[in-house]
Amino acid sequence: MRAPKHLSKEAKKIWREIITEYAIDDIAGLKILRVALEAFDRAQAARETIDREGMTVLDKFNQTKSHPLLPIERDSRAAFLSGLKALNLDIEPLNPGPGRPSGR
Repeated sequence: MRAPKHLSKEAKKIWREIITEYAIDDIAGLKILRVALEAFDRAQAARETIDREGMTVLDKFNQTKSHPLLPIERDSRAAFLSGLKALNLDIEPLNPGPGRPSGR
């Protein structure tokens, strides 16, 4: 299954990796993944602008205030992570063999 054309190159890569790793092929799962990656792209676009313009801006009274894209970045990141959580991906690595997991 191909990634939606409107997604960024990075989001398309994530799409391919998730589709391949978790074999998502149901309509609901694909829609959740699409919306999550749209949120990822929105967060990245906001972050790039914030990086370029700074975390603060001056208002019309020449007072410093938070960049107006900060909440958009935060909310888009949260939406991306919520989408991944909604997919219920098993992110625990499989044990290569019998025995106790390493590090315990």
